[in-house]
Amino acid sequence: MHTFARRSAGFIAALAVVTVFTAGCDKDNKDSKSDTATTSTTVMAETTTEHATETKIATRDGAEVTVAGDFLAKYTEMGGVTGPLGLPTGAQQEGPGGGKMQEFAGGAIVSSPATGIHVVWGEIRKAWEENGGPSGKLGYPTSDETDITGGKQSEFTGGTITWVDNKTTVTEK
Repeated sequence: MHTFARRSAGFIAALAVVTVFTAGCDKDNKDSKSDTATTSTTVMAETTTEHATETKIATRDGAEVTVAGDFLAKYTEMGGVTGPLGLPTGAQQEGPGGGKMQEFAGGAIVSSPATGIHVVWGEIRKAWEENGGPSGKLGYPTSDETDITGGKQSEFTGGTITWVDNKTTVTEK
């Protein structure tokens, strides 16, 4: 009976549907990392064990986008749908050198076999993308954004991007 109860609990968890409400932000609000509108979002977890391996998230336009594996773990660590990354805007994409990237309303989760998984967002993300993203000289991120005096900083395989006093600086190695 104990095995049956555990299997039933796992099955019920796999079918669970959680409704969350995301707080919208005015697009003109410069302090915001996300421009998601106030909406009701349904998140359905599909599990193969007691831990979720992927989540399908219904976006504002009704499409379902899957966030899975290490990307799901990082997304959850960052607050998921109600965190600064907000809703996913597309499926996970392949990158150069075996890397992967998934876009969200408030940033991107990026990984490569050599650097691990990191978040790039805000003005640092804009500068990184203007410099070719993972295909450019800066390459993949090697750190999440960190606080520095007066701003933020992210490290990349080919350099550093800092955002201090509303000014972005790209330093190549």
